[in-house]
Amino acid sequence: MPLKIALAALVLLASASLTAQPAAPQPAETLFRNVRVFDGAGGPLSAPTNVLVRGNIIAAIGADVRPGGAAKTIDGKGRTLMPGLIDNHVHIPLSVVGQAEIADPALTPAVVEARGAKEAEAMLMRGFTAVRDMGGPVIPIKLGIDKGVYKGPRIWPSGAMISQTSGHGDSRMPQERSRHFFGEVSRGELLGVNYIADGRDEVLRATRENLRDGASQIKVMAGGGAATAYDPLDTSQYTLDEIKAAVEAADDWNTYVTVHAYNVRSVRRAIDAGVKCIEHGQLLDEATIKLLADKGIWLSLQVLDPAPAAAPENVRVKKQQVVDGTDAAYKWARKYNVKLAWGTDFLFNAAQNVNQGRDMTKLTRWFTPTEILKMVTHDNAELLALSGPRNPYPGKLGVVEAGALADLLLVDGDPTRDISLVANPARNFLVIMKDGHVFKNSAVP
Repeated sequence: MPLKIALAALVLLASASLTAQPAAPQPAETLFRNVRVFDGAGGPLSAPTNVLVRGNIIAAIGADVRPGGAAKTIDGKGRTLMPGLIDNHVHIPLSVVGQAEIADPALTPAVVEARGAKEAEAMLMRGFTAVRDMGGPVIPIKLGIDKGVYKGPRIWPSGAMISQTSGHGDSRMPQERSRHFFGEVSRGELLGVNYIADGRDEVLRATRENLRDGASQIKVMAGGGAATAYDPLDTSQYTLDEIKAAVEAADDWNTYVTVHAYNVRSVRRAIDAGVKCIEHGQLLDEATIKLLADKGIWLSLQVLDPAPAAAPENVRVKKQQVVDGTDAAYKWARKYNVKLAWGTDFLFNAAQNVNQGRDMTKLTRWFTPTEILKMVTHDNAELLALSGPRNPYPGKLGVVEAGALADLLLVDGDPTRDISLVANPARNFLVIMKDGHVFKNSAVP
């Protein structure tokens, strides 16, 4: 079966299985009483106040605010009310699937969706109410969440990662041959993990397929990877014209391209092509990071861990280079006031997903707790909004203010002083609200 037909069939099957499900009911009014508000924009906690949520919107904030009619009241007892957390770089399905497992015929789209849906719910219960998925078959999961079939965060999907042959997104196992020469579609492509696209025409087609399927932004692999065995870290991937093709197609849909890239040459080529965000960038020099600031291009950095001892030696060496470059990248990004976003980028190891909140605490090497909270709420929300008309959830996120969408956490303590509170969401996040719906409430009545 041709790749285009196979992937379209998978998406349509997933969508069809969800269309008959009823939409979730609209929530009633909720009053958070006696809370101290972290607004997301970086200011200090407010004095004790009330916050009224009507439907899915924050309707009013003030000590004298009262509900208009019958409402659920949550007594905050002076605890912190803050925006829901945002992870700017996730791979929901791929975080619960092993890299070698992709080649196993027993791994069906239904299995991937079921595992991913379970992880999406766990992510919401960790306090992440919005995420940007940076590649993989997440769109059926997003549709299920939006229809109330699954529980999970708001998802900004990229669709299948777009990679050149031999690029960082070429996920074929050694026995899988090129479909161009042998006519065999790889397992990764069949599962919607990636498109292997070479030349301007194929990149245009892959970009447009993702947009047709509902991608809110496009992810292109523009340079070598740290966690893969086949593409060296120093390589540049895709020609300038190929990256421009993706940018032009995305721009026609009023959205943007973000690229996976670590090294200087890859990032500068992407800048020349017109991309609006760089994922990673730990191997950049000071001049290139200053260039990002000058051009207003986002830098989506992560504090990655070394590769496990069981990883192949070349992977361990590459990963260590990235780890070693992280400190300078953050220091220069601060120096030049680069637009910084944060994400985890967990892949192929379900056991590490529970550390999603704890990963934020690594940022204390460069930022205060308040700066970290601003980055993972207000700032990450600004990057999500870069999708423009392709934004699947119009409205203001990442802040606690009248008129904003009601994605909120009630925290037992003050995370602006003790950021470690986010590392234990089961204990410290007493209320988790997304879109005005309360998904967890362990606050004492």
